[in-house]
Amino acid sequence: MRRFLVASACVIMLSAAGLQAQAAKPSDDPLAKLLFPPELVLKHAQDLGLQPAQRTTIVSAIKEAQGDMLDLQLEMAERAQALVKLMDVPRVDEASALAQADKVLGLERDMKRKQLQLLVRIKNALTPEQQERLRNLRARDGNGGDLE
Repeated sequence: MRRFLVASACVIMLSAAGLQAQAAKPSDDPLAKLLFPPELVLKHAQDLGLQPAQRTTIVSAIKEAQGDMLDLQLEMAERAQALVKLMDVPRVDEASALAQADKVLGLERDMKRKQLQLLVRIKNALTPEQQERLRNLRARDGNGGDLE
């Protein structure tokens, strides 16, 4: 039980920055103002006049990203558990612990990159007019984001 708690704490600490970035409102995050989360696009697909080809492109990008991110999450959990084992001793081998932490952080980076790739693919699938409509819908829905 103790190891589980330590592993959980490790994963939470290592991914805290990622969670803060994800939780940031579009008004707090300059990139969030420029990109559109998949759930927002799909929620307003009809309002945007999303064409079948656009919808297919977006849904395919979402499916690909979800599969990749699941694999990364599972690997990150394994690497975090290995880090916990390295830390769960009276004297920690600093070099080994830092090398393992680098592996966990590298996977976190890969996850963030995959998320950004998805958001870029979604934006690129939308016309400039649809993007503007989506910004207006996002602002109207109270999901943050200043009109640009």
